[in-house]
Amino acid sequence: MTTTTDTNIDNDKKKDIYYKKNATGISGVEFFWGLGLPVVIESTFLQLFIKSIGGSGFATGLIPSFFYIGCSVFALLASFYSSKIVRKRNIVVLLHIVPSTSLLAFGAIMFYFGKVDQLLLIFFICYAIFSLFLGMTVPIWLSYIVDIFSVEKSISGMSFMLISQNLGKILSSFLILKVVEKTAFSIESSALIFITVGILFVVGSFFFYLTKEIPEDAPTNNKNQNFISYTVESFKHILNNKNYLYWLCGDSFFVALITVISFYAVYATKYCGIDRATASGMFVGCIYIGAITANFIFGTLGKLSIRTRYFIATFSTLLGIIILILFKHYFAFYLVSFLFGISRGTRMLLFAAVTKNLSGLKDSTSYFAVSPLLTLPFSAVYPLAFGKVTDLLENYGDLSFKIMFITSALLLLVALYCFYKTDFKE
Repeated sequence: MTTTTDTNIDNDKKKDIYYKKNATGISGVEFFWGLGLPVVIESTFLQLFIKSIGGSGFATGLIPSFFYIGCSVFALLASFYSSKIVRKRNIVVLLHIVPSTSLLAFGAIMFYFGKVDQLLLIFFICYAIFSLFLGMTVPIWLSYIVDIFSVEKSISGMSFMLISQNLGKILSSFLILKVVEKTAFSIESSALIFITVGILFVVGSFFFYLTKEIPEDAPTNNKNQNFISYTVESFKHILNNKNYLYWLCGDSFFVALITVISFYAVYATKYCGIDRATASGMFVGCIYIGAITANFIFGTLGKLSIRTRYFIATFSTLLGIIILILFKHYFAFYLVSFLFGISRGTRMLLFAAVTKNLSGLKDSTSYFAVSPLLTLPFSAVYPLAFGKVTDLLENYGDLSFKIMFITSALLLLVALYCFYKTDFKE
């Protein structure tokens, strides 16, 4: 008699046959997306662009909040419908293309109409659409990329993908540096940047067709199951998984890192004498060099336990925040960016594989979709609170930022405890 375990082993052997093909395919996707991501996600460029068109600290805080809301509210709906689809490659491609069009639209509006009234509002409408559809994309994409690799080679495959993505990000960050040096956030150059990013995202999405799926013999969900019962069942499964909740709590505090990344370029240019071109380009480049370092050491060569890797990632952020508070020199910001990159790169490398492993499910799309909903109150509110505090305490100078940097460090200490309590089932 063939057991579920036997079937999983057979599927893993098939997946290993296509390991190089799949690693090449997703690496192609992520290289093109990596060329555009420094502009729109966890972006120092976007912080300074918002400031250049009249945005406040609170407006800057809306950027990560919109992204987390998009990844939370609409992800579950996408997860439900995709759970009934055995082969997910086409839907993954489509969901990568759709959000790209909102960036193209915003760039086109700026290019043809210039600095129109309510440009900030138009940007946030387009960015909200981008976040909404990207939020629908993320859980299906994460589930897809962990499913095309065997359990043994999942983290290794992810490391090649992320190295490729970060190489694209490094190249992009230096191009942004040169553009900002020459044009200083002019409307025309910013418009062309957004248009280029949209095109790169669309082109990169087609590299998914180089990958090979080894689907399960049958859908993992009942075709007659409705959205309500699917949602209830998904929430119950996660809330009963106490070990997963420990890890999720720790992982959620990486929002503190993302929030610091979303603001520290403004802090650097406003209070530390760093020029905008360096903050929008070099900072990001150093982040991605740190991420590649983490992907290489902890991915392709990684022999450390998963808990140890999370400890290193968290301590890297804590050290970076301490340096950020104490020093204001260019080199200090480069080092901080590198440390943040190590932390961010390690988290991205481990996130999908750990979620899949701790879920205990063949199709873990529901976990990728429900988890952001559970952490939404924190992930959406914290960046807004960070921005609001810096606005309210602006008269106190850099103290307003340092208060929030210290708050972020304290949250990461809680994350350390949560990772200590998690059984990573290695």
